[in-house]
Amino acid sequence: MPTIALDDHVLLKGISKQFGSTRAIDSVNLTIRRGEVHALIGENGAGKSTLGKVLAGVHEPDEGSMTIAGKTVRFRSPRQALDMRVTMVAQELQLVPTLTAIENVYLGIESSRGPVVDDRDHRDRYQRLVQQSGIGVDPSRRVDSLSVADQQKVEILRALAREAELIVMDEPTARLTADEASNLLQIIRDLSVGGTTVVFVSHFLDQVLDVADRITIMRDGRIVRTSEAGSESTGSLVEAMIGRTLEANFPPKSPPDTTAETVLTVKGLGRVGSFEDVDLQVNAGEIVALAGLVGSGRTEVVRSVFGVDPVDCGSVEMLGSGVGLGTPRAAIASGMGMIPESRSDQGLMLRRPVRENASLPRLGLFSRLGMVLRRGEQESVQVATTEVDLRAASLEMPVESLSGGNQQKTMFARWLIERPRLLIADEPTRGVDVGAKRAIYELLAGLAEDGMAVLLVSSEIEEVLGLAHRILVMRGGRIVCEIDGIEASEAEVLEAAFGTSAEEAVGV
Repeated sequence: MPTIALDDHVLLKGISKQFGSTRAIDSVNLTIRRGEVHALIGENGAGKSTLGKVLAGVHEPDEGSMTIAGKTVRFRSPRQALDMRVTMVAQELQLVPTLTAIENVYLGIESSRGPVVDDRDHRDRYQRLVQQSGIGVDPSRRVDSLSVADQQKVEILRALAREAELIVMDEPTARLTADEASNLLQIIRDLSVGGTTVVFVSHFLDQVLDVADRITIMRDGRIVRTSEAGSESTGSLVEAMIGRTLEANFPPKSPPDTTAETVLTVKGLGRVGSFEDVDLQVNAGEIVALAGLVGSGRTEVVRSVFGVDPVDCGSVEMLGSGVGLGTPRAAIASGMGMIPESRSDQGLMLRRPVRENASLPRLGLFSRLGMVLRRGEQESVQVATTEVDLRAASLEMPVESLSGGNQQKTMFARWLIERPRLLIADEPTRGVDVGAKRAIYELLAGLAEDGMAVLLVSSEIEEVLGLAHRILVMRGGRIVCEIDGIEASEAEVLEAAFGTSAEEAVGV
């Protein structure tokens, strides 16, 4: 164990934390240097978030010692951590939605003149804070009217207003667009340059490599290694996290049956302002990917195919029969299922149990005279969740208590109780770690091998190339080309998506 150096901000020795029979972190020794961006990575369940919460006082360790700024501490609450200028920006933001940005920033540390809050002093302090940090948010806007990215900025400003010198950020980019994530990474770099230590907990390995100075890899609650970010690659990180190479991340892909029946046919589909003249078909046993940049119309198309959003023109057929547009109920009755882009906002009832979430679209199978037959429901859900390898202590656990990967598997399980002929999967691995990604890839490939048609939307080029038999590239609300997924290259897809030469596309 190293001795404390002048530039050491945090020194952990033998830190362990157990929840019931699960040892979440096990004998962790770690040094975090002052002013660095230190990334914690690992699969879901590896212990990275738990370690971050121990640092921030959310969890009290069962064993071990922690030294911060040369002082041995034992945090029993986030308040105690804040007294040592340590705080956390959690994945689920802890803001008061009905208050303004400035009110959230100074909540609990308000200036006052006697019994009255000093708004003028607040505005002056806020202006100085924005100038010092370079993080700007309209102070008068209510938080519930802000984008997720701006809410993240309010959280960071709140931490800086409390003079935090170490900020733990737990999956801060998980709910951001690519541009918003890029802006946040720049803010993190600027904080580091200004002397703030940032512990960056993330499963986005490209972002980790982009922003981190050093990276600590965790597996099963233990540290695999800590290394300089410049010595690592995506492949080396994946191999350390899960014990296999990046190339092994996708299951083998074989050409689909060219004589298979056409399951989905879309003709001339259009919605003003979103997409136009969309023609596509998906055959049994194949995975067709809609690729393109954010805003190209991919998600809008599949939402309309599934009846979530209305269309202005065009038709959708399943197995040669027309589908009533505009209602998901009609889409499900025709043989469709859908994994939506955001499981928390569009797919799951987070506070309800796994059982109810999985059985939701098939409740008619288990209902008699308006009553749910619990035994049949339980048995069917158990079979489906076992098939997707969903790991939960009980089917009665609320979905919000599961990891991101297991929440996503719950979404898949609901469509295995009675299998659809077509599964639409919109960003099926968003917000899950690399281990859960592999499981979802195997599931999608297996469903296709069993004859299901799969329409995939993904922002990850590796995912598109690794899974799709055919790739339809969208740009500006139109399908601009079709590419054979067996022979496709990254440059070819990017060229079509950007509308430029292959060399320029790769360089973007």
